[in-house]
Parts: sequence; structure tokens; C-alpha cells
Amino acid sequence: MASSTVTSAQPERPPRPNLAFRRLRGKRSPAEFAAAVRRAAREIGERVSCDARYVGRVEAGEIRCPNYAYERVFLHMFPGRTLTDLGFAPRSSVRGRQARTTGESRGAGEPYETYDTQDLRDTQDLYETHDNNEESDVLRRAFMTSGATVAAASLGPLGLALDAAAAGRPTRRAGTGEAGALEEAVRRIRLLDDRHGADGLYRRAAAPLRTAYALLDAGASRQATADRLYAGAGELAISVGWLAHDSGRFDDARSHYAEALATARMNGDAGLEAHAFCNMAFLARDAGRPREAVRAAQAAQRAARPLGSDRLMSLLALREAGGWAGLADRVGCEQALVRAQAFYGRGPSDTDPEWMTFYGEAELEGLEAQCWSTLGDWPRAARHARRAADLQDPHFTRNLALYSAELADDLARGGRPDEAAGAGMRVLDLLGEVQSSRIHTMLAGTTRVLLPHRRSSAVSTFLDRHAALPRPA
Repeated sequence: MASSTVTSAQPERPPRPNLAFRRLRGKRSPAEFAAAVRRAAREIGERVSCDARYVGRVEAGEIRCPNYAYERVFLHMFPGRTLTDLGFAPRSSVRGRQARTTGESRGAGEPYETYDTQDLRDTQDLYETHDNNEESDVLRRAFMTSGATVAAASLGPLGLALDAAAAGRPTRRAGTGEAGALEEAVRRIRLLDDRHGADGLYRRAAAPLRTAYALLDAGASRQATADRLYAGAGELAISVGWLAHDSGRFDDARSHYAEALATARMNGDAGLEAHAFCNMAFLARDAGRPREAVRAAQAAQRAARPLGSDRLMSLLALREAGGWAGLADRVGCEQALVRAQAFYGRGPSDTDPEWMTFYGEAELEGLEAQCWSTLGDWPRAARHARRAADLQDPHFTRNLALYSAELADDLARGGRPDEAAGAGMRVLDLLGEVQSSRIHTMLAGTTRVLLPHRRSSAVSTFLDRHAALPRPA
């Protein structure tokens, strides 16, 4: 593998760890500190998608200076300190650095400074392209200002490689800049899905995915970069697969998940393999193949066990529980739920994967609610769904709508139509921000259950408002 993907290149300058920032984190885990960053951002009206991986990159010195949104958040968290006090380099030393050669692209292995491109503007519109000279760092200059398509520009700075592939030119060997851009594309898709749902994103995410595999085919400058590219391409395939899954394109999702699994196995990446099997289990459950869901979840647990993440094992046990519920095996479901709770109770750790930032107590409650709903225990399902909605961080708008839709359906099927209508109205309030076929399908089922109760004023109001919704494309 190494001989076919790695070529000799100039040595890259190792980053200098940010020890000052590490001291400020104290005894908190990276995931706990990331949660504190997100809370601080909300306090001042900022939106950042900070997670454990981002904290790790800062502490490792990979991010020499944060973007302006993170700067405001960090200075709010640590009043009286400057960026230099936090261990960052002055912005002037990392902004707008030019290539050292004239008229040519810089070599893939040439060292360069790293500037944070995550959350360039988390509140920007998905389809808007930007050319902001103030943030013309290396990655954005290399990938965003080359006439790339709107899809590539929106979902990840992978424009140059996409242009080269479209023109039939060979894509140059990838370096750390391309690997970083690929990882940012994955983060961007996850952030947008958390806020808005999958329906408006899926087709636009296909272009960055094609680019990612073009980069793999072109080879990398170093083995470490090749490993990052394989991991990034696999995670991107899973993210695109999830967008297909959540928007009801199950065959497309299955294909993308299989591609991610193959990428994981080619590169010997157990974490990526566990993630792929995790999503395959979820897809199998939704597609009406519960036995496959159980087997995929068990395969994910075998891959994940050596990784040492209790939170990951908890989520995978919940995936297994969903399969057992689909098989109407209450005992198997309850046993898996007990394991999920036990693993979750051990707390977060530094080994938790970056993609699991969505998994907290709200998601645990929401997935358990789905199990009890599948088993037909509506009161128990409603209790867990209500807890999930109450616990959900408003940052994850899509999940808040999902849990509220689950609650509405469980209440309706449990014979509590007025309460169901109230929960349904909360979902409708969120649909201006969220586009998810899954949520629309759930609401449609709830309205059918509520139709016999139309004489109730609360139910009638909900049904009329639901009927006025524009139909999903």
C-alpha cells in the first residue's frame, strides 16, 4: 500500500504543541472542553462546531491561530487573556502567506503554516460562495478560489482537484493541505446536517466525495498523509451515505456505506470500520432488515472493542437493540439496552471518535424511545422521547425536530391525541430550518393516526397546519 501511494517529498515542519491551551483545559476531557466551548459560543451569539478532534488539533499545534469566531469565543471564556496568552501565533504571521514559487502550485510536500478554516462562517448560507481576502489562508486560497463548482465550494475546499478531474488532467499528489481540506469537508457536512437535515445537502455532497477518491487515486506525499486521506475519504463516504439515508435514498446509502467499509479494510482502519458498520446497522433497521441490523451492529462492536471508547460501544449496543426490537425480541433488546446504559455511564474519554459529537444523553434517550416504539410499548417510548427532546442541545436542530416527532407519534399511538398535536406543532415550528424526509414521513404517519380525533381543536389545528406544508420534492 505504501509503495503505491507514497512518494518522496521534502520533510514537513512538525507543529509545536500548544501547551498553554492544554493547561487551560485542565482535567476536562477534550469532549467536555469542546462542549464548554460550544456553550460559551451560544452565550455571545456565535456558532462554532467545536469537538474533541478540534481541541486535539489546537493542542497539537496544528491550528496556529483560530478564525475570528473561535477567537471571540476563547477570549470570552478566558477574559483578560490575549491569543498569545492562549498559546496561539499572532494572526499577522499566518494570514495570507503566499507560495514561494511564482506561477506554479506549491509542491505537495512543501511545509507551510496552518491556519484554522473550520467554521469559516458557520452561519453562512450553504449555497453561497465566498472570496474573503481577510481569511485567504493557504487552504482556502488553494481550493476555494479556483472556479470550483458551488457544491465543492459549499461543502469543502476541494475545488482544484475537482476542476482537474473534470478537465481530464491528472490530479497532483496530495499533501497535508488536501488532507486537511477533506477533513473540513466532513465537518462542514455534519454541521449543516445537524442544523438543517439531509434533503438539501445530499446531491451537493457527491462532488466532494468524487474529489476525495480522485485524491486517493493520485497518491500522497507521505504515508501519514495517505492514512489521513483514506480516513477522510471513508468518513466522507459515510457522511454522504447518511445524507442519502436520512433523505430516504436507501440504495444510495447502502452503496456509500459499503464504499466506506471497503476503504476502512484496505487501510486497516478499525475506527472507520466500526463507524461504517454502525451506520449499516442503522440503515438495515430502517430498511426493514432487522436481522442484518443485529449482525452489522455486532460486527461494529468487534471492530470497536480494541479502540477503548465506552461511548462508541454504548452507541453500537443501541444499534443492536434496534435490530432486536425489529425482530420483536424484547429480551434481546432489553439486554442490549442495559449494555448501552452501562457503557454510557462510564463517561467520555479521549478515545471517543470525533464523529460522535452528536451522541449524548438526548440521543441515548431518543434511540431507546425508538426501540420501545418498535416493540409497541407506547407509554414507555413517549417517556424516553420526551426526555430526549427536553435534553437536546438546541444547536442540533435536526435532532430536536426528530425527537419531538418521535414523541408526537408515540403519544398519538398511545391514545393521547391532544398532547400528540402539541408535540407535532413544535415539530412544525422547526421545519423552516430542517429538511429531512425522515421527519416528514414520521409526521405523515402521526397525522393518519390523529385523523379520527379531528373534532379536538388542538388536533384540528395541527392537521390543518400540516396539510398546508409544501410537499417535499
